[in-house]
Amino acid sequence: MKILIVNGPNINLLGIREEDIYGNSSYEKLCEKLEEKAVEHSIEIDIVQSNIEGVIIDYLQNALDNYDGIIINPGAYTHYSIAIYDAIKAVSIPAIEVHISNIYNREEFRRKSVIAPACIGQISGFGIYGYILAMMGIKDYLVKQEYI
Repeated sequence: MKILIVNGPNINLLGIREEDIYGNSSYEKLCEKLEEKAVEHSIEIDIVQSNIEGVIIDYLQNALDNYDGIIINPGAYTHYSIAIYDAIKAVSIPAIEVHISNIYNREEFRRKSVIAPACIGQISGFGIYGYILAMMGIKDYLVKQEYI
């Protein structure tokens, strides 16, 4: 089982930006923790990050025939990127949208995701643990799909 983890704008600044919202764990620590959990659960992962919408779309398109699942934290693109929504729909790979903060407990403009309808689920508000929840969710979803 192979999962692509895509991080959008400013996720690379974890531990630096708005610690009261995103915590003090660095992006490097997030990646290390995800690698550890992936090994524990026999999942192969690749983690990528970009601040550029087109690069994120390229990552998603290149996932076709290479990955079984996608975890995406689109950052601010969550709220307006129809192009990322279209890319997720186009590749037809089960995807889960993740947010470190609870987007429904923040500014009004952050409460709407245009990406979520392209995904099998959304996790927000559990900090970096949300990525681990998403990894387990994708794994469970894919295993159940094998029996349907």
